Amino acid sequence: MEIKVRVGDIAQIEADAIVVNLFEGVDQPGSATAAVDKALDGAIGSLISRGEIKGKFGEVSIVHTLGKLPARKVAIAGLGKRQDFNVDKIRGVAGEFCRALRKVNCRKIATILHGAGIGGMELEASAEAITEGAVLGLYGFAKYKKPEYEDIEEILIAVKEEEKAPILELAIGKGKLVADVTNLARDMGNEPANYMTPSRMAEAAKELASKYDLEIKVLDREDMEEMGMGALLGVAKGSDQPAKLIILSYKGDEHSEKALGFLGKGITFDSGGISIKPSEGMWEMKDDMAGAAAVITALWAIAKLKPKINVTAIVPATENLPSGTALKPGDVLKAMNGKTIEVISTDAEGRLILADALSYAQKLGLSPLIDLATLTGACRVALGMLYSGLFGNDRDWIDKVLGAAERTGEKMWHMPMPEEYKEQIKSEIADVKNTGNRYGGAITAALFLAEFVDNTPWVHIDIAGPRLSTKESGYIVKGATGFGVRTLIELALSEART
Repeated sequence: MEIKVRVGDIAQIEADAIVVNLFEGVDQPGSATAAVDKALDGAIGSLISRGEIKGKFGEVSIVHTLGKLPARKVAIAGLGKRQDFNVDKIRGVAGEFCRALRKVNCRKIATILHGAGIGGMELEASAEAITEGAVLGLYGFAKYKKPEYEDIEEILIAVKEEEKAPILELAIGKGKLVADVTNLARDMGNEPANYMTPSRMAEAAKELASKYDLEIKVLDREDMEEMGMGALLGVAKGSDQPAKLIILSYKGDEHSEKALGFLGKGITFDSGGISIKPSEGMWEMKDDMAGAAAVITALWAIAKLKPKINVTAIVPATENLPSGTALKPGDVLKAMNGKTIEVISTDAEGRLILADALSYAQKLGLSPLIDLATLTGACRVALGMLYSGLFGNDRDWIDKVLGAAERTGEKMWHMPMPEEYKEQIKSEIADVKNTGNRYGGAITAALFLAEFVDNTPWVHIDIAGPRLSTKESGYIVKGATGFGVRTLIELALSEART
């Protein structure tokens, strides 16, 4: 799909459909919507007065022009309440109107810059958000089936000021890159586990590295044994698929040895192991590598945007399956940093593989660190499916991550890490055990990970809830969401500016 700037009046553009908007509670259309309404002899105003167009967020009303405009259809996109309007609403609006118009066989659409008038939004911010929302909202994983609809081929973003076109083209380019990368993470998460194995994930990382001049190293079992990664290898024992530790590096600042560390949980399928999960919903566990997909694909975008910063991504990748050789409850493992771990549940495997990954990040001197992991069902219970839980040991780093998340519209909630809860993960026979009781499970999981970061500034994001969606809403579609990708990119860009 091509997205580009068109200088001119939206009402004069020839397309299958043009898109204007309306805030909730507005009685009369204004600005571009008013101009289009006038050309349609007041049809939009009439529908507003009858309550058929309300301007509610997510509402898309489609009116046929009947030859009164060069475009065949007009879509009126609801922006919601003016006081709630922000950049993320623009992304959502774009996703909604693109899907609505695709369903009525529109291939070429033109849109105004939503929010750029009375919404008070900067033109480039609106253009970037429209682009992100359109590309994300039209995503579908059609590798193994025929798509339900033919896709939109071209989106024109109309602007009247010709001098604004170059800066808008740049904004569109960035928005499309970020959305394309997020969709690649979605592809990885939607792939069946018989295709997205640890080895295939390593190959995908190698392909990105060769394409975008990233450094890559993939450690195999022998390498990990030599380094003492007993926690990761312990989880891998139940599978015939070989475990991999993927290290992907971007060096944008040749004058510095300092590098950010991005870590992602890469369980390509999680049965729970010997502590096996219920069969209902187990198919979702093909996306238990959503954190890994996020950090790998974020490096792709960072490499293309070329910020002056160094970033290294570390992905421990394995399956978690039951077998005669599988890890058992009660076993003791030794992590790379020398700490021993009593395994209470083999279904608490994500924190085991991250223990070695965090230890390896310490060895490389990466700082600060951020890990993304579909770590606990407890976080879904606490925060539902829209919010991820954010934990950390450094207030400044926590605030930076939360700021990046807010700018991208990815919902995160700062969670506590009280010392009193550490009692739950004390072991009688080892340094630590891998799970506590049923209460505060997301917190005790974070406290476990903290055992492997020492004093390095670190944030852990439990993305178990928002990494998957069961419905379409705004720019989110069914299946893997690619959650975290956009925050990681924004974080790297903002850190490069400081």
